[in-house]
Amino acid sequence: MTYEQIEEYLFEQLPMYQRMGTVAFKTGLGNIQEFCKILGDPQDQFKTVHIAGTNGKGSSSHMIASVLQENGYKTGLYTSPHLKSFRERVKINGLLISRQYIIDFVEKYKTQVEHLKPSFFEWTVGLAFKYFADQKVDIAVIEVGLGGRLDSTNIITPLVSLITNIGLDHKEMLGNTLQQIAGEKAGIIKPGIDVVISETQPEIADVFKAKANENKSNIIFAADKFTLTDLKKYSLDLKGEYQLRNLPGVLAVIDELKEKGFVLPKINEGLSKVVSNTGLQGRWQILSEKPFVVCDTAHNVEGLRETIQQFLARKAKRYRFVMGFVSDKAVEEVLELVPKNAVYYFCTPNVPRGLKVADLKPRVTPDIVVNGYYDSVNEAVIDARKDLEESDALYIGGSTFVVAELNELDYEK
Repeated sequence: MTYEQIEEYLFEQLPMYQRMGTVAFKTGLGNIQEFCKILGDPQDQFKTVHIAGTNGKGSSSHMIASVLQENGYKTGLYTSPHLKSFRERVKINGLLISRQYIIDFVEKYKTQVEHLKPSFFEWTVGLAFKYFADQKVDIAVIEVGLGGRLDSTNIITPLVSLITNIGLDHKEMLGNTLQQIAGEKAGIIKPGIDVVISETQPEIADVFKAKANENKSNIIFAADKFTLTDLKKYSLDLKGEYQLRNLPGVLAVIDELKEKGFVLPKINEGLSKVVSNTGLQGRWQILSEKPFVVCDTAHNVEGLRETIQQFLARKAKRYRFVMGFVSDKAVEEVLELVPKNAVYYFCTPNVPRGLKVADLKPRVTPDIVVNGYYDSVNEAVIDARKDLEESDALYIGGSTFVVAELNELDYEK
């Protein structure tokens, strides 16, 4: 099989939550455990950091990986979803997994695991674990895909776990309250393994404390450990203001790793080179200064509220937004928080879950100024850029998949 045929097999013939939604969501770890048993249990052959959360887990994963890499450790990084290339999900020291390894992996194990009917995510988790084991990484940073307790990554025993932020996202699978969602994220807390909580959210702190106590795990509330003065000593190349909420958790994890024998003197160097070290894109990524154009993968109410607030803090003659959504998001809540003194270019992300503009249109209130509705992201971006004056500002986002379609972004290397 060619690499393109392998990708088609993974994307089209197997369930994939990011594209299809809840139909692809499996409950239980039995399948991935059996899959990895066939692979020789690679997840037990290298050290890990495990990261869950609603917002911030991707950025935190990349920051931790960058620090480890900068200090000379061969560092695996598993994240999801990808933007441009499937291969982004599995990296070592910022380099994408090779096409040939993916071809060989799928061809070798396709028949052996056929009886399991593995989901897309189970395939990618197995692939990542086997690759990291084969390449003998010193450590791998593993990001949870969805939730925590029942996520396929949750068969590892990490050196330390990190839970970033809890918000009301994926309610149809994780629960309708912060407490329920926090309970699912707390499922990554393992017996005797330290857990770091990036943000102290008083309404759910007891959920994490109870789970940590149950597992006899030390719990560190990172926001109580570092002051704003402490945080501002570091030079982040990730410029979203929300990164200051992620940084305490990152620093606390680094402290935990140092206590476990990792030598990490170059912390600031790692934090200042996250993009170049790991290839992270789409987090408050400035595409142009004059006129100002920025894209961000924030895709739920909590995340969008922060990025839009930062966007509006930048003075502009007129604010413009290219926005698209997926069908299972709280679109009405998002439209309530967007500014009314702006111009909107609504579009449909090119994934099965993408909310069609024909279905979005009736939900847009009359006080929102709409330039047009577009069947593709780049059509909307082209029109928005045509209308931009030098003193205007343009925000592109609303969904990870809107950012993923931007022609300016290129990951395939």
